[in-house]
Amino acid sequence: MTDDTINKWNETSRELRQQLDSVIAEFGTGLWNYCRYLTGSPWDGEDLYQETMLKVLGGLFQRWHPTNLKSYLYRIATNTWMDHCRREKRNVGELLEENIPSEEFADSLDLEEALKVLFQLFSPRQTAVFLLMEVFRFQAHEIASMVKTTPGAVYATIRRMKIKLRNQPIENIPTDIKNQDTEHHEIIQAYLQALSDGDVEDVLALISDQAHYEASLGFIEVSKDEIRNGSMLHGLPGYKAKQFMLWGKPVIVVFADSNEGEVVHDIQYQEIENNKIVYHRSYFFRKEFIIAASKELGLKPQLMKEPSIHWDN
Repeated sequence: MTDDTINKWNETSRELRQQLDSVIAEFGTGLWNYCRYLTGSPWDGEDLYQETMLKVLGGLFQRWHPTNLKSYLYRIATNTWMDHCRREKRNVGELLEENIPSEEFADSLDLEEALKVLFQLFSPRQTAVFLLMEVFRFQAHEIASMVKTTPGAVYATIRRMKIKLRNQPIENIPTDIKNQDTEHHEIIQAYLQALSDGDVEDVLALISDQAHYEASLGFIEVSKDEIRNGSMLHGLPGYKAKQFMLWGKPVIVVFADSNEGEVVHDIQYQEIENNKIVYHRSYFFRKEFIIAASKELGLKPQLMKEPSIHWDN
């Protein structure tokens, strides 16, 4: 297989990805929030969202029938998470269709509070059913298809969960993500300085020759040479960068100047081994993540990133 053939395949796949992004744009924020609450973590939710997008891009060719794209996206996310839980030997839970007393009760459930504790109180399948019906307003027959059960089991599960949530003192359930070690590693401090100075060589000096450099759903580079001749080929603009704690994880926030002052240009984190950066992850291309993270940090996101990223729409 020639390099030209591989390059043509890569170009075609990128074009398909751009077309898919355009088609699913209206579902992105909702799907990201679904992944976040289904997994119980913004970080795990982001990973699930990315895996879902990759599976959707690679799997639509198997659909020979007209497809409701929104249902398809949520189905892939749900099944991907269930598979992940099974690999970790977690009990994904049963959805029983049983006789439940028919008396009515006042549905005074505080949905915002309930979302904070679903992951702690219920199994993965129960959590998925609740989110799909109560938050994203899918019909019972659609949900039954997504989680592989029956509509009757969906209704019964929702009722049991609401009763438990109503009777459970939510304030006694721990939900905070514990902060990880916030020690300022000297390599990270050197990286921050080199990034702020716009010094490519100083940045590259900190990176392992075999580093994995990933801009999520954007590109992947797997060596220092690829980084030098790829993402850093045209230099660094000298953005200001600072460390923050985001959802319990130390990250680097890269700022750009705008008419509104400093805005969040990128969010990154690195893994260090033997005094070298061996893994670098950037969320530059991740609209839903950048916007949610900026809100969490009390900052403004950059919505216009030239030449091709326009999130203001």
